Amino acid sequence: MSDRKAIPHAGSRQPLQSAKFPLPPLSDLVSLVRAPAALSVPGDILAGATAAGRPLGPRTAGAMASSVCLYWAGMALNDYADAAVDSVERPTRPVPSGRVPRRTALAVATGLTGAGLGLAAVSGGRRGLAVALPLTALIWAYDLKLKSTPAGPAAMAGARALDVLVGAVAGGGSPRAYGDGSRGGGTGGALARGALPALLTGVHTYTITALSRHEISGAPARLPAATLAVSSATALSTVLPSVLPAVLPPRRALPRETVVRTAVASAGVLAYLGTYGRAQAQAVRDPRASSVRRAVGAGILAMVPLQAALTARAGAPVAAALLGAVHPVAQRLARRVSPT
Repeated sequence: MSDRKAIPHAGSRQPLQSAKFPLPPLSDLVSLVRAPAALSVPGDILAGATAAGRPLGPRTAGAMASSVCLYWAGMALNDYADAAVDSVERPTRPVPSGRVPRRTALAVATGLTGAGLGLAAVSGGRRGLAVALPLTALIWAYDLKLKSTPAGPAAMAGARALDVLVGAVAGGGSPRAYGDGSRGGGTGGALARGALPALLTGVHTYTITALSRHEISGAPARLPAATLAVSSATALSTVLPSVLPAVLPPRRALPRETVVRTAVASAGVLAYLGTYGRAQAQAVRDPRASSVRRAVGAGILAMVPLQAALTARAGAPVAAALLGAVHPVAQRLARRVSPT
């Protein structure tokens, strides 16, 4: 694509373009930021906010919008940073194929980062920025420096864990009373309540990132076997606290709310294992690059049922069920725009 300034004739239907950053077609920008994959992001906020005590509200919605912008920024920055490698390994991506100039990818990443931080400030004030700023720093550090280092998977896991904590801070402003009579205790209490879903989300993200390093060359079978074991443990850790009271003696009648919460959480875990777990099992049998890529894509989208299970477990089964309904939509969109 030419970088020279285009001056449309009067009445022209051509899109306006700047001299420095030609505006690529919308479809190429959608591919650049992996737009549909952002459906895996709001659930981070919802899971954290539910754990902290308030799943839905204006601040939670603002935090979701902020996190989506930061996710898209990370995708654009990834392609900016990986332009040379992608020209060999993934030449059809927007930047190496020439459909999006590299400097435009950087401009998109910068603009979306600013938008994400602005939304965090508007919706959460200083408390929101206190978590959004380190999240942003980790995203940029991962894409520009840490991705190819041994710290890469941990950095990406940390970023998704921080995203859950963004939700915890957004949802913890006016904590409701819990069954044990305790309260959220402000920001510190909100972060404490969001720690477990953040940890489980981070562990799941670590497995995806570890697999993603072998999307081009394939992986030794022991790697997807190990990530499958970790994913299974993550699923069990998510649902067992809800299930055990119903199956272990002394058995007792559970309140209807608990039954519904357990059912929705179990459905989320089954969807999680039925997609990501199955894809990893296939990669164990056939650890070639194509199988590993399918497992990575399945893992990105499986964030959604995992988040739904965590949300239901924390006491918001209706919101969790609505979130779970996003999963098949994300799967269909992923057939048109790759999430990886």
